[in-house]
Amino acid sequence: MTNAVPALGQREFTRWFWRQLTSMRTALFLLLLLAITAVPGSLYPQRSVDPRNVEAYFIEHPKSAPVLDKLGFFSVYTSPWFSAVYLLLLVSLVGCILPRSFVYLRALRARPPKAPKNFSRLPASASFETEASVDDVLKAGRRTLGRARVDTVTEGDVGELRAEKGFLREAGNLVFHISVVVVLLGVAFGTLFGYRGTAIVAEGQGFSNTLAQYDDFGSGSLFNTDKLPPFSMTLDKFTARFQLTGPQRGAPRAFEATGRYTPTPSSAERPFDITVNHPLKINGTSVYLVGQGYAPVIKVTDAQGHVAFDDAVPFLPTDPSYTSTGVVKVPDAKPEQLGFQGFFLPTAVAGKDGVAISAFPAAANPHLGLFVWHGDLGLDTGLSQSVYVLDKAKMKQYMGSDGKGFPVSLNEGQTQKLPGGGTIQYVKTLQFVRFQFSSSPLVKVPLFGVAAGVLGLILSLSIKPRRTWIRARREGSRTVVEVAVLDRVPRDDLPADLDDFLQRFRESLGETQETTQ
Repeated sequence: MTNAVPALGQREFTRWFWRQLTSMRTALFLLLLLAITAVPGSLYPQRSVDPRNVEAYFIEHPKSAPVLDKLGFFSVYTSPWFSAVYLLLLVSLVGCILPRSFVYLRALRARPPKAPKNFSRLPASASFETEASVDDVLKAGRRTLGRARVDTVTEGDVGELRAEKGFLREAGNLVFHISVVVVLLGVAFGTLFGYRGTAIVAEGQGFSNTLAQYDDFGSGSLFNTDKLPPFSMTLDKFTARFQLTGPQRGAPRAFEATGRYTPTPSSAERPFDITVNHPLKINGTSVYLVGQGYAPVIKVTDAQGHVAFDDAVPFLPTDPSYTSTGVVKVPDAKPEQLGFQGFFLPTAVAGKDGVAISAFPAAANPHLGLFVWHGDLGLDTGLSQSVYVLDKAKMKQYMGSDGKGFPVSLNEGQTQKLPGGGTIQYVKTLQFVRFQFSSSPLVKVPLFGVAAGVLGLILSLSIKPRRTWIRARREGSRTVVEVAVLDRVPRDDLPADLDDFLQRFRESLGETQETTQ
């Protein structure tokens, strides 16, 4: 008959679960799991970073994208499963660090342990004889051990030296684990109290740091959007340089945005110069240059002869040669609203099949190709629309004489009549810049945490926690000296270190005789 194992009560189960969660094995597993769960954030576009790529992914993968979206693959770092692993890792690390810190503090106050009776049972030991007295042996041993914590005990003709060193190894371990917690807390704090958004600004246009000016915006749950820093900026000029010749022809070489900004409404304008990886910092907000393209200035007159639209329209690049797509919405056109959808080619040339393509990313021969719709743009429904998508549900396309869509084909400066009356003119070509505005409080805390973690890791890997015992007893006119060392972390170099210690020990005694192992 077997005895039944009693079931764990609530208190016992809670204690068992806490011990499992706060074990170092669990912390390492959660750290690995966090790295694995972060992988989808590199494989799939993230809404907080590039929402347009997310929209493009939905268009290209209409079946799998909704499923991935429900699983949080487009918002990995704010998903419930990533947050759960993040919090569990934080709790596990804190639960590991606190007990180890108390143990370490007790170890700092403790004295070196008593020497074992039989040194030969230790991994490395040796003995020799000397004419020096017991006191001289112990003094020489203290000098040789240097900064180790040393206790000496003398009973009659027998003296014993107990030494221990390498306490900084455990300190390095603790610093490393604390640094991981600091990094996690710093990232979490910056995410909760920070914000990030992007806005496209064409040359000659400005940007004010208000919610309505952003193309997309995201913030932490504890950030108050009413507290956005009240700065503004104007983009005067954007310069893009590309490789002109060689196998890397067309590759970007330099991007530079120059203009003016005002940190506060009452302050004077200041110049700025933003390049890639060299942001502008304004009142805790960093302004990065993350993209660029072309914004042709388009002028549209309606059938009644009124100018219904006259503005620069950003066209988003789709390939390295900056073949770009865009939408023009003209809600003020009469008697019907107009919508245009098409492409922009910076350097237009005829392709093999006669279709125009872009041969170079710089605007050497800009060309604009559009198709025209008329009707209701759907802007009065109260629902937000993307400026890069044309809602054709209540619109009809103008058709040409061949039964196909009426094409608008314009080079810079040209004007073309529209089928329903009115005209469209391609006035000139401007460039636009896509700025990213981000604020992350205590952004340097994770950096300091990483630096401290590297230092702690170096200490934990390089320092040897070692105990050394020297026993000297007087036998007649000579003193028998026994030495033993023990590393608390197993190492293969212990015998060699013992030989080196014995050599320095004997030199301190003024002797170089053979040592008995």
